Amino acid sequence: MVENSTKTKQEKNTNTKFQSIKGFYDILPEATPLWFKLEDTARRVLGQYGYKNIRMPLVEPTDLFVRSVGEHTDIVEKEMYAWEDALNGDKLTLRPEGTAGCVRAVVEHNLTYNGPQRLWYSGAMFRHENVQKGRQRQFHQIGVEAFGFDSPQVDAEQIVLLARLWRQLGIADVELQINSIGDAHERAAYRNTLIAYFEQHEDLLDEDAKRRLHTNPLRILDTKNPRMQAICDNAPKLMDCLGDETRAHFNGLCKLLDEAGVAYLINARLVRGLDYYNRTVFEWVTTKLGAQGTIAGGGRYDSLVERLGGDSTPACGFGIGLERVFLLMQEYGITAQDAPDVYLVNVGELAENAAFSLAEKLRNAGVQVVLHAGGGSFKSQMKKADRSQAKYALILGDDEVNNQTVTLKPMQAETKGEQLQCSIEDAIKVLTSH
Repeated sequence: MVENSTKTKQEKNTNTKFQSIKGFYDILPEATPLWFKLEDTARRVLGQYGYKNIRMPLVEPTDLFVRSVGEHTDIVEKEMYAWEDALNGDKLTLRPEGTAGCVRAVVEHNLTYNGPQRLWYSGAMFRHENVQKGRQRQFHQIGVEAFGFDSPQVDAEQIVLLARLWRQLGIADVELQINSIGDAHERAAYRNTLIAYFEQHEDLLDEDAKRRLHTNPLRILDTKNPRMQAICDNAPKLMDCLGDETRAHFNGLCKLLDEAGVAYLINARLVRGLDYYNRTVFEWVTTKLGAQGTIAGGGRYDSLVERLGGDSTPACGFGIGLERVFLLMQEYGITAQDAPDVYLVNVGELAENAAFSLAEKLRNAGVQVVLHAGGGSFKSQMKKADRSQAKYALILGDDEVNNQTVTLKPMQAETKGEQLQCSIEDAIKVLTSH
């Protein structure tokens, strides 16, 4: 009896249904048309500005992110999926962000040898964060990077590019926030000033701020703790520590945005979370997604290429959080469909045998076809044709096969009209004219 009980438990274990890991999720077919719309629109806008696609690996050396993102950032300290390869001892990490890997590729392949480069990439990133709406542990970004440009024109270009993307997607009411965090020597002087200020108010700091005080004090300014807003608002301003050259760069950016008609808010507390930034930082923010309100952000990182082994190369870039933009599109009621041109209904033995070849003939003519497979009554097949949201149902019965005709039935408002019995060639003409 004990033996049978053990066997039953083992059988149950082998039949257990698997579920996705927390923070890792499936994008189901009903959602993908809107994803396609988002991605296709972004590709089109990026092409308008001359950015070329680059594709990097998901896995990079762990030290790449420690040296670029920063040893004392939340990403490196708490969020990276890092491990030691059991086969050769290499220390590896699933990429938590895209800029470091893109810079690594630019340096490794000497891509700026023949001049500046405008690049973009897309794909999954991985961070072990608290899962919320708009924040997953596997998430997707489009990243945009420009190498070899020191003018504020490129900073402005990337911001204006994003403004164009929001317009073309139909997204409104997103706020642009900008700031300058200066160059390394200016930020170092400000860092000392900031530490001294917060030390005077250490009793008001939360545990996270105390942890960051001597490692990454600028990140304290980005706190979401409402009890610390007043102390951060009264902190010394980084803008007051900027030199003439840095101020001129920032003023140049503001002038270009004014000329382009892009509204912005100068947010003195905007610092971004990664160590490699300098000068310009920016975020596009919405109030419609709760705490996860930043849908895109970036800035300038002029020292990172050299820090990762390349020549001194000015650079500027940003990342778009695709899940958050997708949610925002849904908030605005933006929809998309990925429906076929034709659902091929076939009833009868002759029709079922002929349908496969007919579907291929239609596809050869450029028609998108879903072939009904597996039999079923005419009524049940027409229900499936309706659910497919196809523009037309193409009906093939034994009589049509004998007569070398088909019946074409409009199924959607844009194809409204009379049901038509015609030759296959005439049906192709109708289908390819829309």
